[in-house]
Amino acid sequence: MTLAAVVFDLDGVLTRTARLHAAAWKSLFDGFLRAREGVGFQPFDIQRDYLAYVDGRARRDGVRTFLASRGITLPEGDASDPEGAPTVEGLAAQKDHWFRDAIARDGVEVDEHAVHLVRALRDRGITRGVASSSRNCIPVLERAGILELFDAIVDGNELERMRLASKPAPDMFLECLRRLGAFAPADAVVVEDATAGVAAGRAGGFGLVVGVDRGGNRDALRDHGAHWVVSSMAELTVARLEAQLAR
Repeated sequence: MTLAAVVFDLDGVLTRTARLHAAAWKSLFDGFLRAREGVGFQPFDIQRDYLAYVDGRARRDGVRTFLASRGITLPEGDASDPEGAPTVEGLAAQKDHWFRDAIARDGVEVDEHAVHLVRALRDRGITRGVASSSRNCIPVLERAGILELFDAIVDGNELERMRLASKPAPDMFLECLRRLGAFAPADAVVVEDATAGVAAGRAGGFGLVVGVDRGGNRDALRDHGAHWVVSSMAELTVARLEAQLAR
């Protein structure tokens, strides 16, 4: 196999914005559950609930999946619902508002090792894409100053426009690969930090699915399909990706 393309997730891989997403989700769900169940409610757990039910998924899917884990089903609602309304749309809109506020307040921290890898891939003529469920993907890449390093981007806006299934379905990765030049998935790599993302990479038949363990998620990443799990993007080089893909 020849390494032809690498498709990256955004939050938790290229940037360190996953913690901002997690904090926004916790504020959202704790407020909702407290209002619904009173002071004895079980809080949203960032280590367990975020990784299992929300991380890597489109916002609405995250709302549905986490609440389903608590036996709660809400009406879908629509775009006219006010932020925070007890509907899937209302909660998703509130979470997005809080995340955008956090980006405006705290900025975007990039993973310098990831950026070094992306530049090395570019220098070798290997195409690079981003497939992220976030609808803020392009603004985050712009804010981080790395948008121009990528040849194709499929984000949450494209997910909705094209009616693609969100991760753990492989649709986003395969569409990104198509835009990169329709390479065979067996000749391409996915780099993800979410269990839904590594499952999507395996479902799409990618030759190498790399899981990035940002703390306590190594076994789950393997269980969901990661061929190789690393603790830091510093472990990834072009040569090591080529060697792992060849194996």
